[in-house]
Amino acid sequence: MFLSLDGTFFVQLLNFAIFLAVLNIVFLRPVGRAIVKRREYINSVVADYDTYQAKAKALRDNDARLRAEARREAEHAIAKARAEASNETAKLAAGYAERVHSTIDEAQREVAQELDAARAGEERLVAALSDLMVERALSEPLR
Repeated sequence: MFLSLDGTFFVQLLNFAIFLAVLNIVFLRPVGRAIVKRREYINSVVADYDTYQAKAKALRDNDARLRAEARREAEHAIAKARAEASNETAKLAAGYAERVHSTIDEAQREVAQELDAARAGEERLVAALSDLMVERALSEPLR
């Protein structure tokens, strides 16, 4: 028969049990502990990665918010400066327009005064001119 139960079978069985016990102590337990430690390390790395990803996202969001806020403040400052420049331009234009009108008014007054002065002496000049013309006409020989 191929399989017989004699004393060697029990020795082989005992030998196999001892081999499994030694294998378990020397190899399987340390390898199992190393696998558990490695798994814990990998899990901690993944957790750290997730944490750092969340922090990076929060920083990017904060950065975007700060840039948008700075952009709004800059646009507000530019709009305010434009309004102030527009107001200052309007004031300068009004001042120069007032100066132009006063210069025009003064020039018109001077012209009116000169015209009045010229018209006041007009009768005297006309009389003098007519006298001169009559005098010349009389002094010329008749031809």
